[in-house]
Amino acid sequence: MKMDVPTEKPFQATGMIVARFAFTTVFLMAVLFLAAGKLDWWEGWAYVAQAVVVLVVSRAILVRKNPDLARERADAGKKENVKSWDRVLMPVMSIFLPVAAWIVAGLDERFGWSADLPDGIQAGALVMIFAGSMFGTWAMIANRFFSSHVRIQTDRGQSVISGGPYRFMRHPGYAGGVVSWIASPVFFGSWWTAIPAVLGVAATVVRTALEDRTLREELPGYEEYAHRVRYRLVPGVW
Repeated sequence: MKMDVPTEKPFQATGMIVARFAFTTVFLMAVLFLAAGKLDWWEGWAYVAQAVVVLVVSRAILVRKNPDLARERADAGKKENVKSWDRVLMPVMSIFLPVAAWIVAGLDERFGWSADLPDGIQAGALVMIFAGSMFGTWAMIANRFFSSHVRIQTDRGQSVISGGPYRFMRHPGYAGGVVSWIASPVFFGSWWTAIPAVLGVAATVVRTALEDRTLREELPGYEEYAHRVRYRLVPGVW
């Protein structure tokens, strides 16, 4: 059923997204280049550029296609029925570990802890990071219940989504994140960055398992969907 939304709401959501985009971009640049101690670092600029493209494209599509989801993602953390474990996992995955990875990558560039990799390999890894992010964007666009926090959205009439990438795996958004995590140390040419990357993959697997269990127990129709689409993150594996 289509919901009637007051005309001012999408603009409020757009303004919030623009403000968060500006803050995220400035914060990302500050962390990377302050840690590196210089601006002459092509990997840093290339990483910022791809992040900006992903943010602009994904949020523009989101606001145009589903402003109600934009509001949900912005306000979900304030909802009382957010799972207690996700109040810990969400900021760890979305804030603390990414910031740790950026700091380590910058420090590695400053102090030369890791040997340089060929530019072609790094460029290929950057393509993987971008592809993983855009795959996650596809999942978000396909799923109008793609909240920033794990909760059963009874207030929004949540139902099972089985189209788009959800035909192949039950949690494609997390799958895209795993690809980006794996590619990040290679792109930065920083083996020390593999530490937060491995922790990021581990946290993603844990959150996927907990969210999947929640959906199976609390969302009508999800158990049947899980029998049709057997794999959570990696088709043929898990």
